[in-house]
Amino acid sequence: MSSGIGPVGFYSSLGGGARRGSRSRGATPSTAAYQRQLAAQQRQAAQAQRAEEAQRLAQAFLRILALHRVDFPSATRPIAPQPAPPDRASIYKHYEQHALAGIGLFDRSKRAAAKQQAAQWTEAEMQRQWADRLQQQAEWQQHLDQRWQQLCGNVPDVVIETLEEAFEDNEAPSAAVGVTGSEVSLVVLVPGVDQVVPDPMPTTTQAGNLSLRKLPQRDRADYYKQFICGQVLVTIREALAVAPAIDSARVAVLRHDGTDGHGRPRVSCLLAVELDRQALNGVQWDTADALAIVNDTNSELLQNPRPRTGDLQPLNLAAEPALTALINAVDLAELLS
Repeated sequence: MSSGIGPVGFYSSLGGGARRGSRSRGATPSTAAYQRQLAAQQRQAAQAQRAEEAQRLAQAFLRILALHRVDFPSATRPIAPQPAPPDRASIYKHYEQHALAGIGLFDRSKRAAAKQQAAQWTEAEMQRQWADRLQQQAEWQQHLDQRWQQLCGNVPDVVIETLEEAFEDNEAPSAAVGVTGSEVSLVVLVPGVDQVVPDPMPTTTQAGNLSLRKLPQRDRADYYKQFICGQVLVTIREALAVAPAIDSARVAVLRHDGTDGHGRPRVSCLLAVELDRQALNGVQWDTADALAIVNDTNSELLQNPRPRTGDLQPLNLAAEPALTALINAVDLAELLS
């Protein structure tokens, strides 16, 4: 789908040629000349403001089209960090103070023997502390290995906890709801179209002048679908990266529709899709748009576009008990926090 953003040129006149005239050097400019100068400055300021707004809008549209182009490193077996060696200087200082207690400043032989004893104690303490730290590292590595095995075995609690941690910084609130075999069920919460897709779009007229035109409703609906599919793909890509044994994901996209009379969040389901790892392998992420990827790689897709404009309408969940159960299992208050 073409973004509709063609080449945009920004031009503002910063000055004009000197006027010819026979006005004397000390003459006062006329009111008309002053008003013309003021009007020119106002036009320049308006053009600069329009150019700045056009750049902001262009970036907003381009960002929607690039949401899914985020790479996530694949998870690997975690390695417990090497422990830091004990602080020899502080250990020796402690034992030296203890060994020299009560020995006179000028009793050189006893002080030398005490320092030698402090050095021996220090070496023994260094070995003891280092052994303790290596033991702690081994125990931590054992815990990490057990956790890794559970993650690779798709133990539901471990997979869900891992995904919850990974999703914490996502732009669109996301949650893992359940794991069945090698399939994970996810929920993505998106805002309404008015909070995502700008209404005006920067373009140029035939004369090459900058213009901010109202985006047609169908084009706006297409950009919103690009946004939704982008959030779906970025969530699935992250899930498949951090959970290496998950082979497929079912995603329900919920739209936040405000609150009801009791202050509870209201949502509607705009889209449900199933995508698997194998189908996503080989996708040209840098060139393909999100909507095309979802349409071409899904194994199941539920949506309810309006025929004339393509706007996504809420799904009728009466015939989708499994999807209804998935949505009901989501803690919306926590997802929105």
